[in-house]
Amino acid sequence: MAEFNVDPFADRYARRAAGMAASEVRALFAVASRPDVVSLAGGMPYVQALPTEHVLEVVESVLMERADIALQYGAGQGSPLLRERLAMLMSEEDTVADPEDLVVTTGAQQALDRDPRNVALLIQLGQAQSGARQFREAIATFTRGFELAPNDPMLYRWRGHRYLSVREFDRAQEDLTRGFRLDSTNYGILYHLGIVRFARGDFAGAADAFARAQPLAPEAGELAGATDWLWMSLARAGRTAEARATLDRRPDSLPVSNAYAQRLRLYRGEVGPDAVLTPADTGDVLVATLSFGIGNWYLVQGDKTRARQWFERSVASGGWPAFGFILSEIGLQRLR
Repeated sequence: MAEFNVDPFADRYARRAAGMAASEVRALFAVASRPDVVSLAGGMPYVQALPTEHVLEVVESVLMERADIALQYGAGQGSPLLRERLAMLMSEEDTVADPEDLVVTTGAQQALDRDPRNVALLIQLGQAQSGARQFREAIATFTRGFELAPNDPMLYRWRGHRYLSVREFDRAQEDLTRGFRLDSTNYGILYHLGIVRFARGDFAGAADAFARAQPLAPEAGELAGATDWLWMSLARAGRTAEARATLDRRPDSLPVSNAYAQRLRLYRGEVGPDAVLTPADTGDVLVATLSFGIGNWYLVQGDKTRARQWFERSVASGGWPAFGFILSEIGLQRLR
């Protein structure tokens, strides 16, 4: 039987083209485009389920109100409003980011491709992966960075943070301890070292880390967070007077509205436990964070039954990257 080829130009290609294989990605998209297939590969959304009417409303609103921005080239760093929103989203997952330090690309890899030996860009890629809850991928990215800068404390800070996210506490403590030896004044290293010590039941060590982190907090929200965790650590270590003194000093007096500020009001007796989590608090990470704080407060009061109920509520939130979720998992194990 004669050879059949659907490509009429096959005999005109260079000989080196004979060894070329078909693209697996093109084959994937060819299958995924079939109307009877719902593909979960390649990051393809199920477009039939998208609210097209709402999408049309958004597009119309953008063109009506901001056509001059939407249809024009923007700043190379990305929209200032988008960078502010991204920083807010990252803060909900305990990631400190200044909008001025964020660069919006069509993909984090785009920026890295331009400068593959730039450690700062590698860290940005890992942060972007973390924002998408791709923590294993982020760990691999930070690990690549050590080939370029084996003594960079920020790589230890970020990889240690992400080892925390995937519950690898030994590796998290090892990275953060190394990072602390390299830079003892790094807020992010101290803060997350406090978290991993708390997770391992070393409440005195956690209190030491948070006490060191507190004066280094970069902004009011982080200051509230460090104060919250310092109080919890001291209270769990049985150092009640020091815990109360921490609240009385009010180091978190700068105005801020976040989960930690809500929890601190409970610790100070300004609100009851039922007023901490409100109907407006719906985000999975936010619910996990608030619920853990309430559960830990009950545990400090000696009420293990209610502590367990709130830890269970935290875990039921689905906000698994939150430290409150992680510590609620551990709390439930310890209460068995």
